[in-house]
Amino acid sequence: MKWLYQKSFLFLFFFYFMVSCSSTKAIKEKKYLIVKEQGSFAVGGTIITNPGTFNPYKPTSEGQTFRGDHAYVFYQIPQKARKFPLVMWHGIGQFSKTWETTPDGREGYQTIFLRKNFSVYLINQPRRGNAGRSTVPAVINPIPDEQQWFDVFRVGVWPNYFEGVQFARDNETLNQYFRAMTPNIGSIDSQLNSDAIAALFHKIGPAILVTHSHSGGMGWLTAVKNQNVKAIVSYEPGSGFLFPEGEVPSALTSSAGALEASAVPMKDFLKLTQLPIVIYYGDNIPTTPSDNPGADGWRVRLQMARLWRDVVNKYGGDVTVVHLPEMGIKGNTHFPFSDLNNLVIAEVMSQWLKENGLDK
Repeated sequence: MKWLYQKSFLFLFFFYFMVSCSSTKAIKEKKYLIVKEQGSFAVGGTIITNPGTFNPYKPTSEGQTFRGDHAYVFYQIPQKARKFPLVMWHGIGQFSKTWETTPDGREGYQTIFLRKNFSVYLINQPRRGNAGRSTVPAVINPIPDEQQWFDVFRVGVWPNYFEGVQFARDNETLNQYFRAMTPNIGSIDSQLNSDAIAALFHKIGPAILVTHSHSGGMGWLTAVKNQNVKAIVSYEPGSGFLFPEGEVPSALTSSAGALEASAVPMKDFLKLTQLPIVIYYGDNIPTTPSDNPGADGWRVRLQMARLWRDVVNKYGGDVTVVHLPEMGIKGNTHFPFSDLNNLVIAEVMSQWLKENGLDK
């Protein structure tokens, strides 16, 4: 595999050079994008049925139903679509906007990969965004928190940006960035969420799952539940690492708190060894303990990802953990796929798909 990584690195270096040297005009001149089919639907979820008989002339809750806890999915299928669609799942506090237009107004992964002839399915997980009809009560308190997220998402240490960060520094970009956040309508339920996305894979068939941050762990659960998940690309998974019973590592401590892994039966764990998985982490992650919790939490997440990789691969799996700065790709935040160099990041992913025969 070493020669493949060397070949990929040279290709990416050349690609990065070409993108960097292109004029703004050239970058903006895009060919027409022809979409063969697009639409949306709900998938998964539950139904609450109230006893009694509904009276349309004197309506009460008696005899009525309530559908909720489903996922909402928007999809686009290009002409000459490749075999495996990409299913893109947002992270915590986010919804499908994650994969759409970037905060600074460029094409996001949704469009970038449509141009590469992949069908793209964008998820709003249950109780989030367009899937906000929750079966549990919820209270949304407008507590100011954006400066903390600026730190946690590794744009910088508020109010300062990291040097060389791949994030535009104008006020409107930051405004769009923060307005892409949305609340949970009820508690986050990993089993319920992964059930809904497993139902999506039953509906559309074999596909590639692309997760981000909080959906990373739920992505592993989805692959355990549905073997139509043919590969996983995970950007900065932050929790939910699944280990075999009896092999769960000790919690990893950081100034952001302890990071714990979860145990699953060996028969479920082994399902994760049957598909290729790649994990990407961006820049500005400390290598030693830091008193900045926004950054230090990612130190132990990267550490846990490597521990998880080693155990999955020990049992015959195919997990690769890529720390982008080690490839020479620097400045990426917690959102590499929407950073200023997202074309380069997309090409890294494209090369991995190609090397694993997933771009047919």
